[in-house]
Amino acid sequence: MKERRGQRTTPLRVFVLDCEALSLAVRGDRMMITRLVLADRREAEVVTSPMTLVEAYDGRTTEQRWDWVLSRVSVATVGKDEARQARRLLADTGLHGHKHAIDAVLAVIARQQQGQVTVFTSDVDDLERLIPDRIVVAKV
Repeated sequence: MKERRGQRTTPLRVFVLDCEALSLAVRGDRMMITRLVLADRREAEVVTSPMTLVEAYDGRTTEQRWDWVLSRVSVATVGKDEARQARRLLADTGLHGHKHAIDAVLAVIARQQQGQVTVFTSDVDDLERLIPDRIVVAKV
């Protein structure tokens, strides 16, 4: 992020991570680490949902590794309004909450971001249904 007169401006790039993208970062994938480094330099923002943190948990990964990754990731606040929006997205697209709940919440988070937003996911087809065309959905 660039600062002007003591105020932060929105980063030009925002990376939204799903479970697989976050897991890749924790496992040290070079491309995901590069994105985290950009976040550390404030050249981009990396965002995910609290449910994605739980979904990506792998007991083989050290707490130190998780802490390093999470120090570079913003975890969006998800409350009643976001849940309502996610439910509406599911209804509008004909997807079922049991299978697509976390994707729908991630889509709501992505929609809230400003700038050049890219969602990194292993589930491109479903997320493309939930996200408007202005947001890029990229396969990991």
